[in-house]
Amino acid sequence: MTIETAVRRLPITLLCLLLALPAIADTRFRVRQMTRNDVPIGKGQCDIRLQVDGEVEVSVRGDMVYIRTISGRDARDDGSECNAPLPPTDPRNFGFEVKDSRGDIRLLAEPSRRSDFSAIVRIRDSKGGEGRYHFRLTWALTGGGDRIDDRRGSGDRSDDRRDGHRDWDRTVDFSGRGDGRYSREGSGWRRVTGVSVRIDRDGHVFAGFDTQGWGRIELSGRVTRMMDGGRVAADMRSEDPRGPRGEMVIALDRDRIRELNLSGTADRDPCELSWREY
Repeated sequence: MTIETAVRRLPITLLCLLLALPAIADTRFRVRQMTRNDVPIGKGQCDIRLQVDGEVEVSVRGDMVYIRTISGRDARDDGSECNAPLPPTDPRNFGFEVKDSRGDIRLLAEPSRRSDFSAIVRIRDSKGGEGRYHFRLTWALTGGGDRIDDRRGSGDRSDDRRDGHRDWDRTVDFSGRGDGRYSREGSGWRRVTGVSVRIDRDGHVFAGFDTQGWGRIELSGRVTRMMDGGRVAADMRSEDPRGPRGEMVIALDRDRIRELNLSGTADRDPCELSWREY
């Protein structure tokens, strides 16, 4: 073979080498709402079921699953379901359990700030063809009951946001002291002192209020609309069916919460919750 012939064949050789390399692709999907009612009240649970042929890294964040293909074919969903999104905070009583596998499956990272509050799982399937893998994530629901609903409508919304969520793309993590009150018709009122609020990039909101006499009130929900003056509105509710629920308006000064106001109901009684930073 002459040098000229070798040079002419070089691009074809390189193309063949590139085609022979293992495919590396990213797959993601939203977990559907669990329809079973056998999960105990106050417990969050995600059952992730996949068909895997090769090696993948699976990240569960909120109600989304992200799959990085390390080798082999892309994994696919096989009926994954959750009764609530994985919270954007350190979950209490977090658990990981393998329910079905034919290869190696292990937890690499629990949800935390370091993992961007994602549960990360590595699966290695060394046998031929696809294998079924099922792992379960559990945690304590500490407030809100932000159940997964069908947010896709007639088509898949790949940006994982809709309505007011599309305008919200940052994270706020705030805790502070101030003064406020929580009142409920027929039950009087109590002073509100400290609050903690977290809003993730997808618009999930978690808020906790320290009250004098009624303990801690915990709510969760989602951003519904953006308002003037650095304010956002969120649809919030308590996991306690007798707890408050309604629209909460959050006044922001960059990453600080200046003021919170919620008007709604608690066990069908009108209620008001307000707080202002010192």
